[in-house]
Amino acid sequence: FSLPCSAILSSYSLGEWLNLLGKLGCMLSLVGSTVMVIHAPEDEEITTLDEMSSKLKEPGFLTYAAILLAVCFLLIFYLAPRYGQSNILIYLTICSVIGAFSVSSVKGLGIAIKGFFAGQPVLQHPLTWILVITLVASITTQINYLNKSLDIFNTSLVFPIYYVLFTTIVITTSIILFKEWVTMTVVDIIGTLCGFLTIILGVFLLHAFKDMDVSLENLPQVLQSGQQAPVTRDDKNILIEVDNSSIAPEDKRKVFMIYA
Repeated sequence: FSLPCSAILSSYSLGEWLNLLGKLGCMLSLVGSTVMVIHAPEDEEITTLDEMSSKLKEPGFLTYAAILLAVCFLLIFYLAPRYGQSNILIYLTICSVIGAFSVSSVKGLGIAIKGFFAGQPVLQHPLTWILVITLVASITTQINYLNKSLDIFNTSLVFPIYYVLFTTIVITTSIILFKEWVTMTVVDIIGTLCGFLTIILGVFLLHAFKDMDVSLENLPQVLQSGQQAPVTRDDKNILIEVDNSSIAPEDKRKVFMIYA
């Protein structure tokens, strides 16, 4: 529900434009999420920190975690300073990649909390504190770069794209860490892929046509005229040059309007 809620609330509270296609994209994202939940695999039963530790030590997950860390460091130290202000995917990819560690840490801490109330010595287990440190570091990093993204780009675009990237990373992490694909049938695999593609289609509608002035009121006129819908620009920090004359002398003053 974060997709339609964030898009609608940003439209009413922050004055950010959300056209008819954007609303349709939010609905498709919600439908795709529902399909994914219906066909989601069951979690492998893990009841102790020792079992969780053995899962984390498997070569497949260690290789996967090393690749995620390398990608994260590349994004943070090389790509973010150069392209973070202009490309919405940079900061959101950092949040999504780090989200793999936060979700795994939450899973392990959930097991630790259950063991604590069951009388198990979880506080003496080193994995508990490793998970706590990992969770704090990953959530702090996610909040930092998510706030940077929200300061630059439209809120109704940030959350859907972030959701798609984050969901992709989390599903991949769960498949590798807990081997959920073993219990999935062919129908569940097809249903999961169809649901995820539906989400991507919804986000595409939300992003590709975000500047078009399309609503239920002017939709008949747009379809009848066969012309492109008017373009509205409501993104933050957009600089628009206003000059009505086709040929202007070089020394003529130009007027700029900044829409924030």
